[in-house]
Amino acid sequence: MITVSRVNQNFILVNFNPSRKKEDESAALATPLSFSGTLEDLDRKLGSNLASYVDENLQLQSTLAEAKADMEAAAKAARDQPRAKRTLNAKKHEDTAPKGQRRRLPKPSTKT
Repeated sequence: MITVSRVNQNFILVNFNPSRKKEDESAALATPLSFSGTLEDLDRKLGSNLASYVDENLQLQSTLAEAKADMEAAAKAARDQPRAKRTLNAKKHEDTAPKGQRRRLPKPSTKT
């Protein structure tokens, strides 16, 4: 939403209030932006300042997405670690057992 208001005879205030695309989207991506100045000031600087704001916002969005992906990967690794450790311990136990040497039970006696 964009609002424009006259502060006094010479000054104008322009507010940019971005809305979130999704409810779970970071509030940082919806930070309002305000400019005030004379018509000449706004005409000269508003376009470049707004473009800079949009670029920074897109960079922040990308950074947040990367951080979220990293956190999800770390959480998955943390969940998988105990499972991998159990598998490794079981494999290690198998490797340390002597091969071909099983405990032999005595043969049943044929004497009666």
